[in-house]
Amino acid sequence: MKEQINPNNIPKHIAIIMDGNGRWAKKQGAARIFGHRNALKAVRESVEGSMELGVKYLTLYTFSTENWNRPKLEIDALMQLLVSTIKKETPDLHKNGVRINAIGDISSLPKGCQEELSWAMNYTKSNSKLVLNLALSYSGRAEIINSVQKMVAAAQSGALKPEDITEDFISKSLYTAEIPDPELLIRTSGEKRISNFLLWQIAYTELHITDTLWPDFRQKHLFEAVLDYQKRERRFGKISEQVQSQNS
Repeated sequence: MKEQINPNNIPKHIAIIMDGNGRWAKKQGAARIFGHRNALKAVRESVEGSMELGVKYLTLYTFSTENWNRPKLEIDALMQLLVSTIKKETPDLHKNGVRINAIGDISSLPKGCQEELSWAMNYTKSNSKLVLNLALSYSGRAEIINSVQKMVAAAQSGALKPEDITEDFISKSLYTAEIPDPELLIRTSGEKRISNFLLWQIAYTELHITDTLWPDFRQKHLFEAVLDYQKRERRFGKISEQVQSQNS
């Protein structure tokens, strides 16, 4: 399948809504955390597949602000899993040139998670082959609200005028300020929702929905998504003839 992919049309940034862990576990007759643990292979394969294709940014929707409403037992287990995974995987990621980054309300995470994330980000900060962007305690609406609050404060101090507020200005005030918008968004488990993820950034992102549950997601599924992406015509409001003329 990889041989069918055009190496000159690889999305620079891929985002993934990792969905289906609970349903996968239920099919095995196990607790939900069993699905989360078995999803680590999907993360590894997504990272490896992205590097193989030459993707520069991979953003994983790891834990949303809405996920705080889940049972405490599951949340505690998820946070413990996050800490142990970062500790275990970071040395190999570093060796392979991956830089770890995190977006979201990181201050709301348990102290142990914050410390482990801080260590991993600092340890890998010089790497440039792939940025692995973890969306943790993340909400697209909260991100926009945070941006607006900063703009209002700047306006009140006289440092910001209405005409200063442009699309580029807003983009630079978001959690993803240094990261280009994703060209491709993959959602697993067949659900057809955005789920409050990167609401500003995905204005022109191509969506790929797969019925595969996240713990079963492998490189071949990533490659299928990229092939699907390469069949799309990205017009950005223009007509086909304009795009074809521009690309010729």
